[in-house]
Amino acid sequence: MSVYEAVEIENLQGGAADLRQYEGKAVLVVNVASKCGLTPQYAGLERLHEQYAARGFSVLGVPCNQFMGQEPGTSEEIAEFCSATYGVTFPMTEKVDVNGENRHPLYARLVDTADAEGHTGDIRWNFEKFLVDPSGNVVARFSPQTEPDAPELVAAVEKHLPA
Repeated sequence: MSVYEAVEIENLQGGAADLRQYEGKAVLVVNVASKCGLTPQYAGLERLHEQYAARGFSVLGVPCNQFMGQEPGTSEEIAEFCSATYGVTFPMTEKVDVNGENRHPLYARLVDTADAEGHTGDIRWNFEKFLVDPSGNVVARFSPQTEPDAPELVAAVEKHLPA
């Protein structure tokens, strides 16, 4: 079953974000935060998005405030920060919970995938990354510390770009 089936989520600026628009693309889903030590990864995520967008790839940022309150802003503040500070053009969703009883259904479908160390389950911190293939299958998970330009992440993206 595709990660995107029957999952409803809003765009950062409001209105439904139809996740089915990503079917046929490779997508890197990342829980993001504006006031985290890993926040500079926004720049690398934007470069990755720009590098592969024409080949059927997108980064999808999912703001989350569950880790030490590091994403406290409103949707407008988050959008302004990302655009002004890092030039972010990739799509962003509404702020959601990625862990706990209010875990968003998108993350409920992502967290069973293991990373290279075998970790499954709860998101450990901001900027944990999940690669979804063009068919909607979760094919890789990367720790928050994995930089967007890490060779293993770039190789996985390239491997799963649509033909």
